Amino acid sequence: MEAIFRGENILEFIKAFPDDNKCREVIANEKWKNGYKCKRCLNTKFIQFEKHFTRECTKCRYKESATCGTLFHKVKFGIQKAFCIVFEMSCTTKGLSSTQTAKRYGITQKTSWMFMQKVKLAMKSSENHPMKGNVQVDEFVVGGKETGKQGRSFDSKKSKVACAIELTDDGKIKRGYANVINDFSAKSIKPLFDTHIDREAKIKTDKWTAYKIIAKDYNIVQEKSIPGKNFKEMHVVIQQIKSALRTIQTHVRKEHLQKYLDEYFYRLNRSIYKETIFDNLFKRLVSHKHYGWNQIVVIK
Repeated sequence: MEAIFRGENILEFIKAFPDDNKCREVIANEKWKNGYKCKRCLNTKFIQFEKHFTRECTKCRYKESATCGTLFHKVKFGIQKAFCIVFEMSCTTKGLSSTQTAKRYGITQKTSWMFMQKVKLAMKSSENHPMKGNVQVDEFVVGGKETGKQGRSFDSKKSKVACAIELTDDGKIKRGYANVINDFSAKSIKPLFDTHIDREAKIKTDKWTAYKIIAKDYNIVQEKSIPGKNFKEMHVVIQQIKSALRTIQTHVRKEHLQKYLDEYFYRLNRSIYKETIFDNLFKRLVSHKHYGWNQIVVIK
């Protein structure tokens, strides 16, 4: 199917989606591209209304708008503004803060934060494409300094993250993933391997003891970490993640940190597909089921 938009030019983007009605039209086309089916009685015949591109079942008379059941559902500040926020979140290189976005689009910070969290949900990995080839794995912490806490302190209150990146044959960063973990044990780190790394991958880690346990199931070579000498690509990614989190202008609670990691790697993993990255993210927002405030706040 032809992409609904290609490129990174915001002026061209606004020309393509000039108002809310046009945005609802493309949502409807994507939502029902494989045909209409009533959510209540499964009837496939409908009457279409011009307002909001609503479809009414000819059998049970259930009405369904184009945005119903998607992550665009109940957007109160305008669908075109929502499209622009999605576009900027997909094309930016450093991330956007909800405060900055609220000012730019004339909405409240709470409303901005809520919708941006929904976009981050759509950025979550499908987990269908494990990394192969040369892979580096490491862990790091997110948060301020703690007195007397150094290295992998198990009782630290900082958020802990396990990260893996895949390298190209010439040593460049190809893609990566990260998981929030409870501690630095093999039990906490191994799900990152099981979800995102192929069993045949050639994995390099530091000398942390947890990797010795994981090495029973994976091809792992452990090497002492020497700052500035090895694991350079991994350390670049970790610094970029921390830098991106600092642009948010507010503290990221642990229960939301995973979504910010997903956002970072969603863009990194598609850095060579910038022409169609909005199209990919838009389709994810339409196909993803709706989440409300309570679900966003407590989601893990």
